[in-house]
Amino acid sequence: PMGEENQSSVTEFVLLGLSQDPETQVLLFFLFLSIYLLTVLGNLLILTLLHIDSRLHTPMYFFLRNLSFADLCFSTTTVPQVLVHLLVKRKTISFAGCSTQILVLLLAGCTECALLAVMSYDRYVAVCKPLHYSSIMTHWVCVQLAAGSWVSGAFVSLVDTTFTLRLPYRGKNIINHFFCEPPALLKLASADTYSTEMAIFAMGVVILLAPVSLILISYWNIISTIIQMQSGEGRLKAFSTCGSHLVVVVLFYGSAIFAYMRPNSKIMNERDKMISVFYSAVTPLLNPIIYSLRNKDVKRAFYRIIAN
Repeated sequence: PMGEENQSSVTEFVLLGLSQDPETQVLLFFLFLSIYLLTVLGNLLILTLLHIDSRLHTPMYFFLRNLSFADLCFSTTTVPQVLVHLLVKRKTISFAGCSTQILVLLLAGCTECALLAVMSYDRYVAVCKPLHYSSIMTHWVCVQLAAGSWVSGAFVSLVDTTFTLRLPYRGKNIINHFFCEPPALLKLASADTYSTEMAIFAMGVVILLAPVSLILISYWNIISTIIQMQSGEGRLKAFSTCGSHLVVVVLFYGSAIFAYMRPNSKIMNERDKMISVFYSAVTPLLNPIIYSLRNKDVKRAFYRIIAN
């Protein structure tokens, strides 16, 4: 339409946020604030413990350090901005701010997708090939796997961000979401979004479906190995570990696949926003608790530091 052509390009976006109700916003502020503080504390605690304690310089904990760092980046990209917006009337974000948020969010999030798959492979080797573990998971292999995770995260982030931001945004600038991410932004584009949606879908296959398949195969092998174990106690311990890991995996990948791999509807509804809360705020809080703080080695390291 002719009207579209005359409208200038958008320089800032207005985010509608999670709720319009002032009282709910206060409640949400304290909820997100506590989630964020716990996320930062938990992940910083892990980074510190794993750095200080040389007993924790093993492949699994090397990957967990990367995961905690990714989680810190991930939640810091969105949650502080959400907190500010819950307090102010004018919930705006500049085009540059929005672009940066998308780039960093996807970098950290996609790296995490790859890391979780790498970690499941590490557990698979530990449980199913214990005698070959040290010869397979050498320090150099671990460095390559971690670097590969960050590189693949950066690649997917660049592709998704480029495809999303090369679209023209004119006139419409109200995003029905609480932070900037491609699925919400595409709904405002003043051009056909098909090629961008296809690119995002293809990246989703690479960074969501492939890792989640690897994880399920790893855990399937781990569980079948555990079942053959003799001791009931060892079985129970391994099952509780696998179970908790799988809960986080289902929450994280499930919500991300739901947000990024569905055909794009023109409207962002409340359910879509709630699903985003899972991968943007809840998972970075759960990861340190489930992967590290339940671990007896990490607990021991913590008590050693306190005792000193």
